[in-house]
Amino acid sequence: MGAAFLGLFLGSVVNMLVRRLPLYLQLQWDAQIQQADALEATNVKSANSAHARPHCPHCKHELQMMDLVPILSFVLQHGHCRSCAQPLSLRYPLVEALTAALLAACVGVWGVSWQALAAGFFSSSLLALALIDWDSSLLPDAITQPLVWAGLIVSALQISRVPLQQSLAGAVLGYLFFWLIYWVFKLLTGKEGMGYGDFKLTAALGAWLGVGALLPLILIATLTGAAFGLIQKLRGAIGEQGHFSFGPFLSLAGILVLFGGS
Repeated sequence: MGAAFLGLFLGSVVNMLVRRLPLYLQLQWDAQIQQADALEATNVKSANSAHARPHCPHCKHELQMMDLVPILSFVLQHGHCRSCAQPLSLRYPLVEALTAALLAACVGVWGVSWQALAAGFFSSSLLALALIDWDSSLLPDAITQPLVWAGLIVSALQISRVPLQQSLAGAVLGYLFFWLIYWVFKLLTGKEGMGYGDFKLTAALGAWLGVGALLPLILIATLTGAAFGLIQKLRGAIGEQGHFSFGPFLSLAGILVLFGGS
């Protein structure tokens, strides 16, 4: 019960990360690539949005503590902003509930332990990455790279059951697998089949779950991704290039293998 309660508030953090991190990264890229004075006002506006206190996405009204209680605030306000009465996305309470369920499942499987805490961090990070990639086709280094190191550290400290040697091999081979596919595909077609963020996410999955988990991870991600792509193609909802984000399927595979392997 306590883990689920904590998960609700962690879900709020995930929601904030999903919404703000891509905006913050875009701001940094704009500042690096384009230094023209004409962009100054736009950058200031984006910076304010990326760093501002929590606010309504419609009217920008600053949210108070009573507006930030996970799920309960959404229910009491009937899913609308108190200031402008515009409907709020149902995603917010769903992510909070899902994060709570993940943390409760971690405690249910591993008990009240460091392993459960580590698994909760890992699974909630995967949830954040899946949503960010779904929205913006980005898998930020700010999450994927620390996740690789965290997996290696957790293994080195023997918090997880994955030996350090298998964790290190999983990180290296996880990265190299899709890296090789990327370059073979590019050399044959002249197109980029996936992004470098997918390599880093797979490396993180390998670091956390071990080299032995790579085969089921890749199979689950590939099959679910292919099924999604086929459905989208039949619906006519996929672009001419047939591109869609692969990160959500890698993240789903990571969560399934995390609990299935236990």
